[in-house]
Amino acid sequence: MQTAIFILVVLIFVAVSGALVRLVRVPLPVLQIAIGAALAWPVRGIHVEIDPELFLLVFIPPLLFSDAFGAPKRELMALRGPILDLAIGLVFFTIVGFGYALHWLVPSIPLVVAFALAAVLSPTDAVAVSSIVDRNVVPARLMHILEGESLLNDASGLVMFRFAVAAALTGSFSFAAASLNFLYAVAVGILAGVAALFVAAKALQLLNRIGGVPAEAQVLITILLPFIAYLGAEHFGASGILAAVTAGLLTGSTGIFRFLGVSARMQTISLWTTLSFVFNGALFIVLGLQLPEIIRKVPPELTGHYPIIQPVLTVVALTLCLIALRFVWIWVGDIAAALAARLGQREVEPFGLRVRLAGSVAGVRGAITLAGILSLPLALQDGSPFPARDLVIFLAAGVIICSLVIASLALPVIARGLVEPGEDAGAAEERRARVGAANAAIARIESMAGSDDGDGEVPGAKLVAAENIVAGYRRRIATSDDSDEARAEAREAGRVELEMRLAGIEAERTAVRDMVRSGQINDHTSRALFTEITLTEALLRGRQERK
Repeated sequence: MQTAIFILVVLIFVAVSGALVRLVRVPLPVLQIAIGAALAWPVRGIHVEIDPELFLLVFIPPLLFSDAFGAPKRELMALRGPILDLAIGLVFFTIVGFGYALHWLVPSIPLVVAFALAAVLSPTDAVAVSSIVDRNVVPARLMHILEGESLLNDASGLVMFRFAVAAALTGSFSFAAASLNFLYAVAVGILAGVAALFVAAKALQLLNRIGGVPAEAQVLITILLPFIAYLGAEHFGASGILAAVTAGLLTGSTGIFRFLGVSARMQTISLWTTLSFVFNGALFIVLGLQLPEIIRKVPPELTGHYPIIQPVLTVVALTLCLIALRFVWIWVGDIAAALAARLGQREVEPFGLRVRLAGSVAGVRGAITLAGILSLPLALQDGSPFPARDLVIFLAAGVIICSLVIASLALPVIARGLVEPGEDAGAAEERRARVGAANAAIARIESMAGSDDGDGEVPGAKLVAAENIVAGYRRRIATSDDSDEARAEAREAGRVELEMRLAGIEAERTAVRDMVRSGQINDHTSRALFTEITLTEALLRGRQERK
C-alpha cells in the first residue's frame, strides 16, 4: 500500500511540475529535483531506498530507447566521428584526468575508487541535456553531437565503472582483460539490441497475419522492446544500456512500424510521448528524494575547519574540473579534425571558442551517475567496509546538482547569439519536402481523375473530387513558395480556413455533447466521435502552430 501511495504522489508532482515550469524560469529537471528534495527534506518527509539495478531497469531502457528513436539518424551518422570521440575517447580521458585530480584534492579516497567515481561521472545525461539545452540558441551541429554523445557514453562509462569497482574489490587490474571485456560488452550489447528488434518485428508480423488482434496488443510489444533488449544484454554480461539505444536507433530504419495498424501507430506515438514525460519527471523527482539524506551525511573528510564551505567548494571545484577536461578534449579534437581535413584536402567547419565552451558546460550529469554510484558494494571481499563509499556518493550527488545549476545559469549567456537569425535549416528542409509530397499527390490525383476505369461513377464526380483535393495541395505549395508576397497571401488564406475549420470542430463537439446529455447517443458512439474530432483538431492545431 505504501508503495502504491508513493507512486501516486510522484505522479501527481510530475503533473504539478509540468504546470509550474511555465511560471518559474528554471529548466524542468532542476525544478523536479527541487520538488523531490522538498518532499524528502522534512523529518516526516518521504524517504525511499533505491535498488540501483531496479532503478536502472525501470527508468533507463525506455528513456534511452525513446531518445534514440527520436534522434536525427542522418545527422548522427554524418557526425559519427566527433560523437564517438566524445562518447569513448572523452570517457577514458575523464577517468584518468578526474581520477588523479580527485585523489590529489581528497587524498583519503584511494586512487582506484577515484577512478570509479570518475567513470560513473563521465556519462552525460541525455534527458537533462535535451531539457536544458535550447535548440533555438545552440547550433544544430553541436546539439546533434551532444545528443549522440549522451546516448552512447552511458555504456562506456558504466562498463569502465564496473572494471574500477572490480579492481577495488580484488586489488588487481588487467588492462588487457579490461579491454577485451569492454569490446565484448559493446559488441554483445549491440547484437542484443538487434536481436530484440528482430524478435519484436516477428511478433508484430505474426499478429498482423492473424488479423483482428487488438491494437493494444501491438502497442504492448513496442513498449516491451527496450526492456527485452536491456535484460537480454545484461543476461550475457554485456551493456544493456547500449542494447536499448541500439534498438531505438534501428527501430525507425527497419520499418517495424509497417506491421502496426493505423490505430496501433497512433496509440504507440501518443503512449510513448506520455511515458517519456512521466518517466523523465519521476526519474528526477526520485533523484531529488535521495539528496537530503545524502547531504545530511556530509562525510567528516570534507568538513575540516569549515563544515559548510569546504564541502561546497570541493563539489564546485570537481565540477569545474570536469568542465575543464571536457573543454580541453573538445579543443584538441577540433584542432585534430582541422588538421586531418587539411591533409585530406577536405573542408571542415571548426568550432569557435564560445561553441567549445557551450559544449563543455552542456555536459551535465544525471540519473545514470546517481544510480551507478549507489550500486557501490557495502564491503570488500574480506568483509571490511568499501573505502570512502559515503564520501564518493556525496561527491557524485553534489556534482550532479552543481552541473545542472551551472548549465542552467551559464549556457543561455554563453550561447546567446551563436545561432544566426533566419530560417532554420530543418524548417527549410520540411518546406521542400512538403512541396515535393504535394506535387506527387497532385500528379497522382490528376492521373486518377483522367482515367476511365468503367466502374460506373457519376459523370464529372471524379473530376470534381479531384479538383477539391488538388486545390488543397496547391494551397500547401503556395504556402511554401519562395516569394514572400505569395507565401503571405497563402498563409492568410490558410489562417482564415483554419479558424473556420476549428470553429466547425468546436460546434461538432458541442453538438455531440448535447446529444450525450439528451440521451440520443450512447457512450460508445460519443467516444468514437470525440476521438475523431480530437484527432482532427490535433492536426489542425499543429498546422496552426507552424503558421
